[in-house]
Amino acid sequence: MQKRLGVIGIVIEDRSMASRVNEILSQHASIIIGRMGLPYSVREVAVIALIVDGSTDQIGSLTGKLGNLEHVTVKSALTRID
Repeated sequence: MQKRLGVIGIVIEDRSMASRVNEILSQHASIIIGRMGLPYSVREVAVIALIVDGSTDQIGSLTGKLGNLEHVTVKSALTRID
């Protein structure tokens, strides 16, 4: 299965969802190679940026679970690495 390198952006609009987001990220820790998280108090949100390296199925599983959470927005950009 072909692996992808990519970036995932996560915006958490309800900080009470942060524990659920972290639980999902922990379940997919094997494909996360970098993470930066910042609270943005001006807009009352939290923003997380991930660097991931995994198959499209693995990355899709991660983004799908996160995207199903209320008040959580997820966007990803992936590239092929040969």
